[in-house]
Amino acid sequence: MTANEVFGETDSRMTKSVEALTRDLNSIRTGRATPGLVENLMVDYYGVPTPLNQLSSISVPEARVLLIQPWDKEALKDVEKGILKSDLGLVPNNNGSAIRVNIPIPTEERRRELVRIVGRAVQDALVAVRNIRRDSLERLRKLEKDKELSRDESKRAQDRLQQLTDSFAERLDTLRGEKEAEVMEV
Repeated sequence: MTANEVFGETDSRMTKSVEALTRDLNSIRTGRATPGLVENLMVDYYGVPTPLNQLSSISVPEARVLLIQPWDKEALKDVEKGILKSDLGLVPNNNGSAIRVNIPIPTEERRRELVRIVGRAVQDALVAVRNIRRDSLERLRKLEKDKELSRDESKRAQDRLQQLTDSFAERLDTLRGEKEAEVMEV
């Protein structure tokens, strides 16, 4: 294994951490209706936990309304139960062929709570990025120990690894700022 292979794998793993955080942040409710709010919500469909976006189409007919239309009408009750069980605090309205979910405007207290949730999610992603850096650093040191990298090459590679980690940390902070601003928006 070469230092470049270590960097390629490190970049790939860190990118996946950022993508996972982005998915998590999309499921945090703001005052607007977005399909990302419920698309990964797990619904017990014939005894199998299934993401909602695999059972139905999710659309936004109005700014604060989600329309969920299951392809199997028998799944309406299961989708309704899944929404009620979630910690999103949403109330589904089942009209027999589709489910409408009105997105209420969050109170000031709820928005502050959501900002804390965003902060925790970003912190978890930052810890994941740092763990990836630690693993990569160990691999670079092993390459140096095995004489596949000189001491100077190892030092440059470690500096490059820190720069890569710092760039991902900045991306995470940017995501945090954007989501916090979105959540606090009235």
